[in-house]
Amino acid sequence: MNYIGSKYTLLPFISEAIDNVAGKDLSDKVFCDLFAGTGIVGRYYKPKVKKVIANDWEYYSYVLNRNYIGNHIAICDQQPYIDRLNSLKGIETGFIYNNYCEGSGSCRQYFSDENGKKIDAARKQIDNWKSSISEDLYFFLLCSLIESADKVANTASVYGAFLKKLKATALKPLTIQPANFSINSNEHQVLQMDANQAIRIISGDILYLDPPYNARQYGANYHLLNTIAENKPFKPRGKTGLRNYTRSEYCSKRSVPASLEDLIRNADFKYILLSYNNEGLIPLESIKSIMEKYGRYDVISQSYQRFRADKEENRHHSGTRTVEYIHILEK
Repeated sequence: MNYIGSKYTLLPFISEAIDNVAGKDLSDKVFCDLFAGTGIVGRYYKPKVKKVIANDWEYYSYVLNRNYIGNHIAICDQQPYIDRLNSLKGIETGFIYNNYCEGSGSCRQYFSDENGKKIDAARKQIDNWKSSISEDLYFFLLCSLIESADKVANTASVYGAFLKKLKATALKPLTIQPANFSINSNEHQVLQMDANQAIRIISGDILYLDPPYNARQYGANYHLLNTIAENKPFKPRGKTGLRNYTRSEYCSKRSVPASLEDLIRNADFKYILLSYNNEGLIPLESIKSIMEKYGRYDVISQSYQRFRADKEENRHHSGTRTVEYIHILEK
């Protein structure tokens, strides 16, 4: 998925930082990704550590991580279910078609009419199966639907608005691809909690923090993924069809310093690594002053091409480079 703040391209930088402080052999370590998003960092460390703890407040994120991190044993009968979902005919009575497709009269065009109908049919079928299939298979199928629907969404990568005309990828018919996960013998943990509450009930060795950097709320930017994941009717608001969502304290310049310090203070982890770029709400010196209270502090940086999601024509390359800092604390 194209995702704001995704650390996919920065994994080598993050990995080197963790190796330098915690050692290259992490097989006996518990690793926590507290603001997991799509789970890219947790997925990378899943085969390398004893246990991954993945947490995020958003439900779509929980679904992705419940599949990619929580599932670790092969699901032998998954393909017939994927094939069945792909064979379904679209329905016109579903929530996505009636509220987020233009043909329904909603005046919104997040998906083509046919793809909206197929998303509804697939989501209904997955819930119909829920009582007769394993929890692992349920989240595997739901994750597969969410990621496949995202690939045909008529947006500039986020769901704050839809495009006026259907773009080329949105015209492609929805095909649900299996969200295959890595298999290993270790048990992992996936949570859906406020980060500052979750930190009070977990412990481990390496804590990786990638909180929101700016005022843009993930609950608004990815609201439609939550709508597909939850499959619960509500009354969409405004032109963009927003749902109610929880606002993060990390998206407020006023509240984020106190929230970050509360998190650091309560973290029962030996090594804490915080990713934060030069465009964030907290200045570099403020982060330093918070973290160095609690142990040995250091910071490293790397510049990279910034991901843009506000304009379709330049959403991958903005022409400007961003500096990513990793703040390192050994408590």
